[in-house]
Amino acid sequence: MGACLGACSLLSCASCLCGSAPCILCGCCPSSRNSTVTRLVFTTFLLLGVLVCIIMLSPGVESQLHKLPWVCEEGAGGTLVVLQGHIDCGSLLGYRAVYRMCFAMAAFFFLFTLLMGCVRSSRDPRAAIQNGFWFFKFLVLIGITVGAFYIPDGSFSDIWFYFGVVGSFLFLLIQLVLLIDFAHSWNQRWLCRAEERDSRAWYAGLFFFTLLFYSLAIAAVVLLFIYYTQPDACYEGKVFIGLNLTLCVCVSITAVLPKVQDAQPNSGLLQASVITLYTMFVTWLALSNVPDQKCNPHLPARLSNETVLAGPQGYETQWWDTPSIVGLIVFILCTLFISLRSSDHQQVNTLMQTEECPPILEQQQQVVACDGRAFDNEQDGVSYSYSFFHFCLVLASLHVMMTLTNWYQPGETLKMVSTWTAVWVKICASWAGLLLYLWTLVAPLLLPNRDFS
Repeated sequence: MGACLGACSLLSCASCLCGSAPCILCGCCPSSRNSTVTRLVFTTFLLLGVLVCIIMLSPGVESQLHKLPWVCEEGAGGTLVVLQGHIDCGSLLGYRAVYRMCFAMAAFFFLFTLLMGCVRSSRDPRAAIQNGFWFFKFLVLIGITVGAFYIPDGSFSDIWFYFGVVGSFLFLLIQLVLLIDFAHSWNQRWLCRAEERDSRAWYAGLFFFTLLFYSLAIAAVVLLFIYYTQPDACYEGKVFIGLNLTLCVCVSITAVLPKVQDAQPNSGLLQASVITLYTMFVTWLALSNVPDQKCNPHLPARLSNETVLAGPQGYETQWWDTPSIVGLIVFILCTLFISLRSSDHQQVNTLMQTEECPPILEQQQQVVACDGRAFDNEQDGVSYSYSFFHFCLVLASLHVMMTLTNWYQPGETLKMVSTWTAVWVKICASWAGLLLYLWTLVAPLLLPNRDFS
């Protein structure tokens, strides 16, 4: 009897590894949509890769690695190699390890970007690959990761750096699109509740958060001028802060113009305040990468006070500063939002090419949900674009690579300190984001024949 139960359990586990995403849920978990669980698992793969990168950058890892005699030994020319496979130990640490780990994640998600193109419903055979076979997909990710560490150093890091620059720029724009969608949905829901319940409390809540976001943005501007500029220096920082502040004022005024309000009833100061605060956040990230100790208060901490470790080829690895940690937190929240966002978010629906659930299928799902079981909600149409979702994770892999390495450009400096490339990329991303938000405001006026609802 025990053998029979054991065999049944083994068969159940095997079918779960090859089955759909909800199979991995425990019995105590609430009923969930197949699409949501799938996105969460892929995001978990990404976050596990981020955790590995953090470990590889952690102080003390290199010294502990060198204490293991069976891992590294001195090779020709004093280089450290792994005994089995002859991998340069330098590729297991610092920015070189992060580059290879993020290359593996980007390659893994790019493979699914190509594989999952034009999937229309869960009846497509490729949908089974998207929503199942998790054990084998995890093995594929591990295999790509191991192979990435065998890539000869050469010009790999230099070339991959520019891929990271472009990918991080695009991911900053996606963050802004998600933020715009969140603000629009938030404003619309609270206005609808205020009208339905005839209560001024919802209007008061919108006013409070709008005032709060603008206050935080103004405080950020003041702090940026205090800590990232000098009276007789740092002219680039002054121009960046002043120009972004002027652009934020312009889009805020545009958002409340009568013609814009008539064409775009959901526009308002709440969205403009969120965009203003996000622009100041990106400006802060940009100024924190300025490679000038007079204009960047983080540089002295990096070069003297913070823990640094001598790495391979003479460069030094430092622990992250406050902007890097905050940027990592925002990155994690953004990737989770991509995974958990519902079909109520219209802007993200357009971006992700999502489709609303048919009424009949929605009724069937409600019956299944009442039974406490996971259900397939994509039989008549996918709820998100599989291919574009994986492309977002490709960009996320590149963005987290640049964030964790502080936008260090290989071969340019001996210390892992970013250069003006990071500053210009982030500033240009803030400008492109403001132009994108401005377009969402004026597009209904310029193209009146199109439906922007």
